[in-house]
Amino acid sequence: MRHTKTTLGLAIAAAFATGIVVSPLVHRAIPDAHAAAAPLTAAVIDLAALTHADLPATPFPDLHSKTLVVTDNATLAIQTGNVGKHIHRNVDEIQFIIEGSGSMWLGSERKDFKPGTLLIIPRGTPHQGQIVSSGPVKSIAIKIPPQAPDDTVFVD
Repeated sequence: MRHTKTTLGLAIAAAFATGIVVSPLVHRAIPDAHAAAAPLTAAVIDLAALTHADLPATPFPDLHSKTLVVTDNATLAIQTGNVGKHIHRNVDEIQFIIEGSGSMWLGSERKDFKPGTLLIIPRGTPHQGQIVSSGPVKSIAIKIPPQAPDDTVFVD
């Protein structure tokens, strides 16, 4: 039994060490969806003060969005508005509702949200923008890894 625990411990340590060595090599071998991220700088951003009109329009007519943070591993944006039912093939999405309430489609279920709601949307999960009961709806959207421009696929 003791030999098995020692062997398991060594195997875990070896796997961890291999991951540390291989991770930077894989990162260089697989091109990012975005250019290399600039180093983060300290900042204070008043999200409550940003309005729909302050945020740039997107290719989706009802959605405005501004990317605030870009790293090699994730992006963080603030967004307002709505977009049709879609999936992301290669990106996990996490949204935190700042303002507004209503419901949205997540998979095959209609889910209610309000300020303080955290939405977790694994890649490949169909989701659709808000059915607003009080607005405007403003959310923080985190995409892991950074989303390529062609990663939004509309579905029925």
